[in-house]
Amino acid sequence: MAVFFTADTHFGDHRTINIQRRPFASVIEMDALLIANWNAVVGPDDVIWHLGDVCRRLADLPALLVTLNGTKHLLRGNNDPAEIGDIAGWASVRDYAEIEGAGRRLVLGHYPFRSWNGQHRGAINLHGHSHGRLKPMLRQFDVGVDARGFRPVGLAELLGE
Repeated sequence: MAVFFTADTHFGDHRTINIQRRPFASVIEMDALLIANWNAVVGPDDVIWHLGDVCRRLADLPALLVTLNGTKHLLRGNNDPAEIGDIAGWASVRDYAEIEGAGRRLVLGHYPFRSWNGQHRGAINLHGHSHGRLKPMLRQFDVGVDARGFRPVGLAELLGE
């Protein structure tokens, strides 16, 4: 079992193509690539943390989650309504999490933090929201699809290990 991270998929949201200048001619093309890339990286027995801004329409989410590999945890983003937690397919839904990975504390949230718990003791902050537009900070990584080739990413890749 491997652990992966992603954010800001914005499945089904045509506005994201224009606002973030994503290189897709249509939502259908964008969604197809995001699903294919997710399933190419994440296996059925893997764990994936989605750090917010999943999709435009909640009605589309149950069918979408079935197509995506892995045990899926969600940390809600600013575009995720509270009702997203009622959708079957999530192993957990919350706003913030601290987990262990590769012997380190990982501080997870949709938003990038200026400072975070354990920052000066090696803890790593993983976030979305900024769509790859923030200047990187030491031990802070944007795991959003715009910053990661439109696919989930593992901790070893982020750390260059």
